[in-house]
Amino acid sequence: MTTLVVVSHSDPDSLTHHVARSVSDAIRTAGDTVEAADLAAENFDPRFEDADLNLFRGNGTTPADVRAEQERIDRADHLVLVFPMYWWSMPALLKGWIDRVFVSGWAYEYSPGVGFDKKLDRLTVHLVALAGDDADSFERHGVDAAFRTQIERGIFEYCGATVGSTNFLYETDTRSRETLDAEVADLASAIAGRVVVRQKALASG
Repeated sequence: MTTLVVVSHSDPDSLTHHVARSVSDAIRTAGDTVEAADLAAENFDPRFEDADLNLFRGNGTTPADVRAEQERIDRADHLVLVFPMYWWSMPALLKGWIDRVFVSGWAYEYSPGVGFDKKLDRLTVHLVALAGDDADSFERHGVDAAFRTQIERGIFEYCGATVGSTNFLYETDTRSRETLDAEVADLASAIAGRVVVRQKALASG
């Protein structure tokens, strides 16, 4: 089975990319196949333009770059998104990727008289968000609750996917790299463990 790890950060030497590589390596070590998607390096266009709007209105076809992303997700059983928190949310590049890729007809579909069809119920999603703030601040301001509403429920559960884990790496700008590296290793191991457990559960029926 396959895990798709998607990273959204323009600097390949960033902590975000280090986390993505660590998660990928841990999953491979656990025995799963990993495909990596670096949205910045691949120059994915996050702009929702005329072709996307026409598709949304049912008057067009899926743009080739969007179809390629959907096919990558179709090959995966697990989707891992690794990204820094910008303004208490995800970067515009990743949000644009979701806006363009998770579209009606592929991720979900509503038909009058039939109802709502969630099409990604086979997919398990793991979220890894890097934050400069601390956990107490997130709780105090309700950022963690907003994250669950907007991203877990508003995007992935809306399409029928299972949110396998949500992971925050806090104080990324103020803690030592040594301390962060130890936490990243634990985080990567935990996600790999969840992937393997999920795969075994599916295999056993």
